[in-house]
Amino acid sequence: QVQLVESGGGLVQPGGSLRLSCAASGYFFSISAMNWYRQAPGKQRELVAAIARGGSTSYADSVKGRFTISRDNAKNTVYLQMNSLKPEDTAVYYCNQASGLGSYWGQGTQVTVSS
Repeated sequence: QVQLVESGGGLVQPGGSLRLSCAASGYFFSISAMNWYRQAPGKQRELVAAIARGGSTSYADSVKGRFTISRDNAKNTVYLQMNSLKPEDTAVYYCNQASGLGSYWGQGTQVTVSS
């Protein structure tokens, strides 16, 4: 059984930074793609950033140049460094682990960007 626990969310002023972490328990982390999604009130969940098991990354256009996804396979943890935050980045951020063995979600962490 895979469990994902996000942390690092909170309230930050526009232009500020936050670093989200997602710790995975169970197996298969190193062979899984890891993704960060977000969902703002009244909007659909959207893919923000992804990192393949080999380390290649991809980003939504809205966060390119501001967000960085990384992973530490020794710690079974994926990170999302978020810089130059904007009010429109306000959302619940979810960690997702995906492989041929299944897709798993964390409980989400709230990020609020406001002055």
